[in-house]
Amino acid sequence: MTKEILLSISGLHLVNGEDGNVEVVTAGDYYNRGGKHYILYDEVVEGMSGHTSNVIKIGENSLEITKKGLLNTRMVLEKGKRHRTIYQTPFGNLEIGLTGQELQVTETEENIDIRVEYVLEINEENMSECTIEMNIKPREAGNLDLQGKGRWPSLI
Repeated sequence: MTKEILLSISGLHLVNGEDGNVEVVTAGDYYNRGGKHYILYDEVVEGMSGHTSNVIKIGENSLEITKKGLLNTRMVLEKGKRHRTIYQTPFGNLEIGLTGQELQVTETEENIDIRVEYVLEINEENMSECTIEMNIKPREAGNLDLQGKGRWPSLI
């Protein structure tokens, strides 16, 4: 896998039987250290000044997302485990819980596919069942016109 990557993220949130989809494609950087995959990218939320730097760390049985900037949090997803954290937003803090249901990582020489299913709690109340799918592949010249920034509402 090359350092410069194209990251595709799609998220599905089921709340009271109703679903909401979010999809984004953005440029990022990839590293493999100590047997773990690291994906770094910046997130810009429309209508707000500032940005959030994101680091996704993929281990053998876990996925960790760290956000710093406009949004701040450290979220850990592991199958069968519940993790709690504080999600800091410009509008205030949320106490969230994440219970991993499924974590699948499929890796080839030029591609990494990730599928995560989890239950999201806010202030100890179940809010939604969520699925996130990610695809990481090498960025090639001319196939990306995003100026290195993703623009979307936060997936998590």
